[in-house]
Amino acid sequence: MTNCLPDGPALSRARVLRGASVLSLTLLTAGCMATNREVEVIASVAPVHPSFLAMYAAKPTERFPLPATDVTEVNSRYFRQEVAYPRGELPGTVVVDPGNKYLYLVRENGRALRYGVGVGKAGLAWNGTAEIKRKAEWPRWTPTADMIRREPERNGPWRNGMAPGLTNPLGPRALYLFKGNLDTFYRIHGTTEPHTIGTNVSSGCIRMFNQDIIDLYGRVPVNTKVLVLPASEHVEPSGAFATAREENGPDAG
Repeated sequence: MTNCLPDGPALSRARVLRGASVLSLTLLTAGCMATNREVEVIASVAPVHPSFLAMYAAKPTERFPLPATDVTEVNSRYFRQEVAYPRGELPGTVVVDPGNKYLYLVRENGRALRYGVGVGKAGLAWNGTAEIKRKAEWPRWTPTADMIRREPERNGPWRNGMAPGLTNPLGPRALYLFKGNLDTFYRIHGTTEPHTIGTNVSSGCIRMFNQDIIDLYGRVPVNTKVLVLPASEHVEPSGAFATAREENGPDAG
């Protein structure tokens, strides 16, 4: 069983503002009220580089033909790209930075592939060291007993499992995390809600764009080490992120 399920309507306001910059303006000019007033200004989103559009294009040869991911509504910092990696984990290690919403696959020579992720809600998020003991293409999804107790109307109908497919919350691939022989019930998987990448949304699991989990799945073998950092610990300083839209393309080969 696994405890991953999207949150849906709870993100309605975030979805209205997704992909936009929210600016606070203080109005102190003549004719304005004496008190400060905060105004939300929605800035237009820059065009996405064609290389990224190709990276997240449809995959018609999948068991369930996968549509393109609309990344125009996601901050470009969460697109797959190669970056400098300042920590000392060995190449091949997967490192998840929940606070900054990134997953890194460590490479040689101080480099890593960086993917944007969605992570568990406060109080449900997990951190620690584990290993990938199982990999599955187009997996079934089954809620845990705790999930059914918390939300019986929502999760109860799936107590016997949801078949693989485009509406399955695990998406096209899942990586199952174990500590020794003990299943942690946390997964790295795809998503039916790509706009939630870069947010805290799922019931403890690590979700990725569907094209990204397919990419990662093909790069990591069983027994790969996974390190999930505490929310207060980061690989890169907050705010020091490479972004790429019209002016830059990916370097994620």
